[in-house]
Amino acid sequence: MRMYLSSFRTGDHPEQLLALLRRPPASGVAVAVMANAVDALPAGEREAAVEREFGALSGLGLRPAELDLRAFFGRPAEQVAAALARYPLVWVRGGNVFVLRQAMARSGADRALVSLLRQDALVYGGYSAGACVLAPGLRGLEACDPPEAVATAYGDVARWDGLALLDHAVVPHIDSPGHPETEILGTVADRYRAEGVPHLTLRDGQALVVDGTATRVY
Repeated sequence: MRMYLSSFRTGDHPEQLLALLRRPPASGVAVAVMANAVDALPAGEREAAVEREFGALSGLGLRPAELDLRAFFGRPAEQVAAALARYPLVWVRGGNVFVLRQAMARSGADRALVSLLRQDALVYGGYSAGACVLAPGLRGLEACDPPEAVATAYGDVARWDGLALLDHAVVPHIDSPGHPETEILGTVADRYRAEGVPHLTLRDGQALVVDGTATRVY
């Protein structure tokens, strides 16, 4: 598996993301931008959020295009798997982790991503909720992300399982004074420590890089 999991946006080491692609960035690698973590936002705010991701990724020499999981709700899971397989890189934006998890489940992207990553068929990049959703479970993150947003976005009830591609939780925005969620996520990390929940904390700017059996925080 190859993954670049940032606390906030592309972090301070986007060269590590590009290195996972095994090709020069000048080749204009296509990247599928998954922005469903912000589906509960008003349409205008959601659009602006997507455009910010496009700008950041284009600045790295990549060619971003949105892959909206809502287009695959109620369709055979093979369709989203085929769509994802066309991209060497998927970039999963932050937002509400429960909304993102539900979008992945309803579209079949959860199973497709697990399969493609285990085959080393693509690189998974993302930040905040895009990293948190890979944990075994999402308990504790309700302190930061309202599960009720799933009802706002899709009329559904939140689910609490993650994709379990990591064997630990990720807690972003730790010790990051410029981020509005740093204090509440500090309490989440404290709770995990008290309860013995395996977890990794990341400051804004940091990223966890997984390349096969090698893992490192930059």
